[in-house]
Amino acid sequence: MITKPLITILLLALVLFSSCSKSDPEEPVTEGLDEFSDSILDDVISEFANINDPKSKEITYGTIPCEDGIAIGFPCSNYDLLSHIPLGYFGSSSGNDNWGWTDPDTGIEYVLSGLDDGIAFVSIEDPENPIYLGKLPTATLPSSWRDVKVHNNHAFVVSEAQNHGMQVFDLTKLRSVTEIQTFSADVHLTDFGNAHNISINSESGYAYVLGSNLYEGGPVFIDVNDPKNPILVGGYEGASYTHDAQIVLYNGPDSNFQGKELLFGSNSDGGANNRIVIVDVTDKANPELVQSFTYSNGGYTHQGYLSEDHRYFFIGDELDELNYGSPTSTRIFDLSELTNPLLHLNYYANVNSIDHNGYVKGNLFFLASYTAGFRVLDISGIDEKQVEEIGFFDTYPADNSTKFNGAWSIYPYFESGVIAINDIDLGLFLVKVSEN
Repeated sequence: MITKPLITILLLALVLFSSCSKSDPEEPVTEGLDEFSDSILDDVISEFANINDPKSKEITYGTIPCEDGIAIGFPCSNYDLLSHIPLGYFGSSSGNDNWGWTDPDTGIEYVLSGLDDGIAFVSIEDPENPIYLGKLPTATLPSSWRDVKVHNNHAFVVSEAQNHGMQVFDLTKLRSVTEIQTFSADVHLTDFGNAHNISINSESGYAYVLGSNLYEGGPVFIDVNDPKNPILVGGYEGASYTHDAQIVLYNGPDSNFQGKELLFGSNSDGGANNRIVIVDVTDKANPELVQSFTYSNGGYTHQGYLSEDHRYFFIGDELDELNYGSPTSTRIFDLSELTNPLLHLNYYANVNSIDHNGYVKGNLFFLASYTAGFRVLDISGIDEKQVEEIGFFDTYPADNSTKFNGAWSIYPYFESGVIAINDIDLGLFLVKVSEN
């Protein structure tokens, strides 16, 4: 982790740079320290120590602006820290996936924060003062891997924990919570044992459980149109293990498939067989492979997401940076013809961290990039192969190296613009684009 002397330097610089008359960055950071009391400096150092302590139980409240590339010791650009809830406050040891829910009746936004021992529910009605409502404990054992998605006001949770199955939780119960609770699942489906991931197509009302004990680890089809009565209706094993997937009612440029329900899967067997598969899952009894394709210098095809026009597919490989020493890379495929995918662009970041979960919203690509934290790419110029990083918030300030620490996942879809970052080591961060 970051050393104490460097923490002090960063924090002293923050105090100086945030004063009304900022010093020249080239001047020594010790100049003008007599303007600040020891108590103020102690408070700042204490705050940074708390937020970097995995066992801390102290929530950081109130906006901390990103100024001169730093927000309370965290490297940043164009994104301010609104608040932070550490793992210790949740009583958990590590973080993983996350998602969000907006109550359709009240408009209140909630973060569903994945943890080794369950899912935490956090109200962000006021994101500078988040309220932890309680936890849905793991169905069986703790696990580093947990995934959650939302459909029809219900949360659907899977885990790699042995025999975990799928928990279904009615999120409307959060409306009446006035104190921290331990929640129970409304439904527990155990047909498939454990699983790595879950994706839901809310347009069709189907959940797709991925990396389970069924169908060679391929997608398992579960009808969740009635969330409290999930029904396993089939699956697809023709492409072996699917690590993650996005499923859409296709409305892209290939007229041969418009209106079909298509699964875009990130498949890997942990060896040389790394590929992306496109499967027509319109008929759950007879899924059909549309295309399977790969790329050079792959390590582990991890996760991908479509542009909103369904033309481009942004794919992240979890091991290429580690295996080949390349900067963080995002491969972007042109899927104008689904049966003839073309590599359109390989975007390289200016850091070397491992990329993890990425999501598209409008003309932005939001990426959880492990030790490099949360990154934002402007993809408005993708047709001309122009992609540019326009902001970040680094939740792991120690380094940007190729290791599995830092930001696991992000949720960028709240109408408020709040971004929820789930950090493996430090818990939940809420950030928002800087106003200035």
